[in-house]
Amino acid sequence: MTRRTVSAMVAAAAVCLALAAPVASAGAAESGSAAPGTAVVRVEGEARSAALKAVTGAGAASAIAEVRDEDGVWRAGSGVSDLASGAPVRADGRFRAGSITKTFTSTTVLQLVGEGRIGLDEPVERYLPGVVPNGGHITVRQLLNHSSGLWDPTNEEGGLFPHTTDPVVIRDWLDQGGLTRSITPVQVVAASVAHAPNFPPGAKFSYSNVNYTLLGMIIERVTGHGYAQEITARILRPLGLTGTYFPGAATDIRGPHAHGYWTLAEGPAPEDRSDRDVTVSSVTWANSAGELISTLADLNRFEQALLGGRLLSPQLMREMKTTIPVQADGRLPGLGYGLGLARLQLSCGPVYGHDGGVPGFSSQLWSSGTRQVAMSVTSRGDAVQASAQLAAQGGFLEEAFCGTHQGGGDTWLKLG
Repeated sequence: MTRRTVSAMVAAAAVCLALAAPVASAGAAESGSAAPGTAVVRVEGEARSAALKAVTGAGAASAIAEVRDEDGVWRAGSGVSDLASGAPVRADGRFRAGSITKTFTSTTVLQLVGEGRIGLDEPVERYLPGVVPNGGHITVRQLLNHSSGLWDPTNEEGGLFPHTTDPVVIRDWLDQGGLTRSITPVQVVAASVAHAPNFPPGAKFSYSNVNYTLLGMIIERVTGHGYAQEITARILRPLGLTGTYFPGAATDIRGPHAHGYWTLAEGPAPEDRSDRDVTVSSVTWANSAGELISTLADLNRFEQALLGGRLLSPQLMREMKTTIPVQADGRLPGLGYGLGLARLQLSCGPVYGHDGGVPGFSSQLWSSGTRQVAMSVTSRGDAVQASAQLAAQGGFLEEAFCGTHQGGGDTWLKLG
């Protein structure tokens, strides 16, 4: 919703992160809810704990993470779940997963491709006649890999949300219920097609949430069921992801969860600011592009099942992992985007996954094939702090996968 935050962070290359100061160990990992038959190993995890604490040390209210591999599960938290009470964050709590939803949506679309009900290279017009101008030249594949060229009204200035640094405007918008109003997929698409596309279909990559809004509409058109119902039946229930759900028009988060915040400037000095609690909000605008609420354990189980071949055939997994380059400021930063799955190059090799971000919440989900890493952060602060928290998230991924904070570069991006 804020510019370039409605998907979350992706590393452009391995991050080079120096912790600002020595950080004490967080101690043993929390037991939480492990998958049946999976041992929860208690390890000191000093390096991981330090990398996690670096995120809250950079100003985030909380950071929780889980690392899952053949040795078991490491899970820990840093910071507080609620600034008002100061209660420690729970690593087993729920959070808004943002654009990680896209991988669930893409998996469902690809299952329908495997059933012969959707064609990857068929035009959008075939499934949604008259909905998208030039829909006869935009394919399902181009929606999946963000090469459609469609303008994104959820991230761009002049779209559905205010894009201003004026705290008075933002405060008034929040006070008037800007974050709790419902926005339908039809409204998102209408706002997109009212604007000229960014480029001809297939010309290049440009992240746009409307691509996945349209994919959710296609799922409904070919199955007769809403995307949430279809994803629940095909993925959530079979995998036993009981902590994961689609909130629809509900504005709360069920069960234990950290609170999310939006920092507002109250004066010229850096200390003149307040943290607005934005936990209660509507994510109807994010729909099949970013609506999901989940847990660390559930996301890692999903990633393990997906990369392990339990949800898609080998041929469809090859399609999903076939990436196009992501450009940033004219550079190719070592990041590729496939069909709802990004390929991220760390110092020790590639990982596949996605990130997510909605107001108050930032999330990560990545896998090397043998190891899965999920993370949720409740960020706050000014632009400098946001950048530092983003870099610290990258540092945690480097530590979790590669066992080092020292990588080959220092550029970290947000997808959307």
